Amino acid sequence: MDLVLVNLIDGLVTGLLLFMLSSGLTLIFSMMGVLNFAHASFYMLGAYFAYQISKSVGFWPGLLIAPLIVGVLGALVERYGLRRVHKYGHVPELIFTFGLALLIEEIVQFFWGRAQVPFLAPEALNFALFSISGNSIPAYKVFMIFISMAIFIGLLLVLTKSRVGLIIQAALSHPQTVETLGHNVPLIFMGVFGVGTALAGVAGVIAGPVLGTFPGMAIVLGSIVFVTIVVGGLGSLWGALVASLLIGWLTTFAASYNVGMMDVLTGLGFTPPEDLSESLFRDIWSLTLPQVGPILPYLLMVMVLVFRPYGLFGKRDV
Repeated sequence: MDLVLVNLIDGLVTGLLLFMLSSGLTLIFSMMGVLNFAHASFYMLGAYFAYQISKSVGFWPGLLIAPLIVGVLGALVERYGLRRVHKYGHVPELIFTFGLALLIEEIVQFFWGRAQVPFLAPEALNFALFSISGNSIPAYKVFMIFISMAIFIGLLLVLTKSRVGLIIQAALSHPQTVETLGHNVPLIFMGVFGVGTALAGVAGVIAGPVLGTFPGMAIVLGSIVFVTIVVGGLGSLWGALVASLLIGWLTTFAASYNVGMMDVLTGLGFTPPEDLSESLFRDIWSLTLPQVGPILPYLLMVMVLVFRPYGLFGKRDV
């Protein structure tokens, strides 16, 4: 039971970290219909900017300043790059953002090198808040949970209860009408893109001390973020939250229990073949749950695409 509680907390932290990253991508897609391949790269920039700032003034100013810098960079990318290729369709947009991701990775390696940088959690949170049967829960993980939930509640209130949110949602479905009413729709698009990338920057600042700050950190989480928004439903904030938590708990529990795939598949009603001499069958049935854990989110995505192509909460097909 204690191990279950620890895994629930660890999976919650992982899931909410994914949500912080996927929420910005969901916001951008719901507003502009753009799948930003460089989104995880802005997450990486947030971590590196915070690291650089923390060397001079500490972690807390970096937590505030780094996402603002990333958000401004994102807004400039939309204004002077993405907006120019938007009129040519989705394929040029995807190529542009893919090239931008490669460019950002090269820039990071040029300024900070290829090795991991020593970006650490603040000393004020460097202690165990409580423990469960000898398993200590760091205060920094609890801090990550509160930051993530604050972002979700803030986004939900802004998008559903505020005038700004109403204008954003109206611009999504009726941009010409919104422009007729005197609102600058291109400026709204630029602002939404900037906010989305700033959210990725926040995720980078929070995750950097835990997952490590290195040039490949965007690649590590880049693909799983797209899995998250596909499972949750493209453009759905609630879907992004639910899918992030599902994937966080799925991967955490899978990594914690050294159960053989033969036991799992037998429990699900599959009968092992009588002859396990063939190498393929032998390899599959000899796998353990931690070994197949990394592919479980992708299997979940395939199942969702088969049975519900628009995702758990989405309203448009993937």
